[in-house]
Amino acid sequence: MTGQMGASDETGHPASAADASAAGHDMPAALGGFALFAALDPASRTELARGAHLRKWPAGRLIFSRGDPGDAMLAIVRGRIRLSLSSARGREIVLATLGPGEIIGEMALLDGEPRSADASAVGATTCIVLPRARFEAVAARRPDIGLALARHLCMLLRRTNFQMESVALHDLQTRLVRFLLAHLARAPVPGSGARHRIALDLNQGEIAAILGATRPKVNMAFRALAEAGALQRDGDMLICDRELLSRLAEGAPPRAAAAP
Repeated sequence: MTGQMGASDETGHPASAADASAAGHDMPAALGGFALFAALDPASRTELARGAHLRKWPAGRLIFSRGDPGDAMLAIVRGRIRLSLSSARGREIVLATLGPGEIIGEMALLDGEPRSADASAVGATTCIVLPRARFEAVAARRPDIGLALARHLCMLLRRTNFQMESVALHDLQTRLVRFLLAHLARAPVPGSGARHRIALDLNQGEIAAILGATRPKVNMAFRALAEAGALQRDGDMLICDRELLSRLAEGAPPRAAAAP
């Protein structure tokens, strides 16, 4: 189902540039709001945009299943998508939860292989859908597109290596620290001085599933970081001391925060 979007989401938060551009049917500008397409020649974005469209999913809806045809890429302009794997016994492993400005299904643009995970809408979600057939037709004429995708996939590989190292070599608190640093790098919110704000939009159960831990242990890890002065809550936001988090990520022992 395709549809239009307004200038703010259902919670009243400001819409992203891609959201606003798509709402005004300026699809090339909407694609330009994503890192993968931002550096492209404007003519390349315009050609890709001619074959793209918007689609919406309600909260909880399955977007695709592992093994489904890999026939399109999705660029998220609103909402969140959870990528996961399930065993025959019903155990679920959450691979990632992605939000506005991020992309899923980009590997399908190159190899056309079936989907490698399940994707579901965590909240009401709107995406730009770019069919693989359109991508191939335009990329065959415009080499800047293939180079941009190659660079994007290299970034994904580096991120995957970072996550694998976190799970294999570090304790839970360090995994949580590295998780927070990764989110700060991907979607920073302006802050002051050494303090940076981050909108995770994830509950502790979802974070626990991503980190391969239980919710109570993740809660304890958050408390320990707060006691060390590395973060504090401000409503739905986390205010993080990025410098301290970076030291903790390298194995520095946490220190209790000084009394005010």
